[in-house]
Amino acid sequence: MSLHEDAVRVLTEYAAQPALREEYLEQLAAHPDGVFKACGSGHLTASALVIDPERERVLLTLHRKLRMWLQMGGHCEPGDGSLAEAALREAGEESGIGGLRLLPGGPVRLDRHRIPPPCHWHFDVQYAALAPAGAVQAISEESLDLRWFGYAEVATVADDSVLRLLAAVRERLSAQAAHP
Repeated sequence: MSLHEDAVRVLTEYAAQPALREEYLEQLAAHPDGVFKACGSGHLTASALVIDPERERVLLTLHRKLRMWLQMGGHCEPGDGSLAEAALREAGEESGIGGLRLLPGGPVRLDRHRIPPPCHWHFDVQYAALAPAGAVQAISEESLDLRWFGYAEVATVADDSVLRLLAAVRERLSAQAAHP
């Protein structure tokens, strides 16, 4: 299965955010290269909010170009077999943490946003990744800083998109705790 086919499958199965999900699927239907950066009208990206093993903090990166605290993520690459693999690869590369594993249940949310310049759309498919016990982060070349934040602290440094992602992740964690 190609990355494009996986993206269509994942988004078709994703039940939340139906209007936005349809925009993603329309973009993919119109652009066979819509999973890669080369698609100038906009393309899918994959990200993951990294959660500490105790499920009390998240790891954010101070993005070098955007100068904002964000979750780990970025462009899909030809070697990625799935959106989940792309999200996990990006999270590992940007956090320096090996052994990350995605929370079950597929994407946590979708977030479409413009990236300046050149001005184009990122159709971000957002996951959550659990760090292993004893994980030690390492700043990548894409980051100015990398730091763990308690859930309540995130609102003091991050924008609304990260806050919406955190809320969705916490909801997923609560649901999983209620039904182990």
